[in-house]
Amino acid sequence: MSSHDNVERVMRSAIVAVIRADSGDLLVDVAEALLAGGVEVMEVTFTTPGAVRVLERVASQLGDRILLGAGTVLDTETARAAILAGAEFIVSPSTNVEVIELCRRYDKSVMPGALTPTEVVTAWQAGADIVKIFPSDLTGPDYIKALHGPLPQVRMMPTGGVNLETASRFLQAGSCALGIGGALVEKQAVAAGDMRRIETLAAQYVQIVKETRGD
Repeated sequence: MSSHDNVERVMRSAIVAVIRADSGDLLVDVAEALLAGGVEVMEVTFTTPGAVRVLERVASQLGDRILLGAGTVLDTETARAAILAGAEFIVSPSTNVEVIELCRRYDKSVMPGALTPTEVVTAWQAGADIVKIFPSDLTGPDYIKALHGPLPQVRMMPTGGVNLETASRFLQAGSCALGIGGALVEKQAVAAGDMRRIETLAAQYVQIVKETRGD
């Protein structure tokens, strides 16, 4: 798929599940549980041990039924390794222009992190498909609304602070998608192998998106 198609898929889904764990052993099962709950866009963070192998396994087993990305990508070497392992989009906590350029070169979507208006505009001008507003647990939905006023052209995805109580407010504030980590892929559920819990949470977030958008 092209970068444009990937972005369209992210925006249709409106949920990017952030998969982060102390071990990669169960993360294929986590990805399958997310998909069973209706979440088809997910990123495996490079804070996860063996992240490249996890990406390869998830890409091999789930294929184009999901849109797979890599998160916490800090440099071009990691970005390229992720893309070769099957990642269709790259997410960073900060803005690295060289990472954006590499993603443009390989026609992969890129979502660099930013917080201040200057950082947001810098990321957008550098070629970001979506700007990850991080950490949004420090700013909340009202901050997205405030940014969206003067920057309506910038597609923004808050990450951090998105949960069952705030998800609708973040969407109403102008977010094009939501990055959801521990409030969806619960650390305790992963450790216990409780995939039913993750599937249930995924379905709840999908329902919130539908209700908020009026689908």
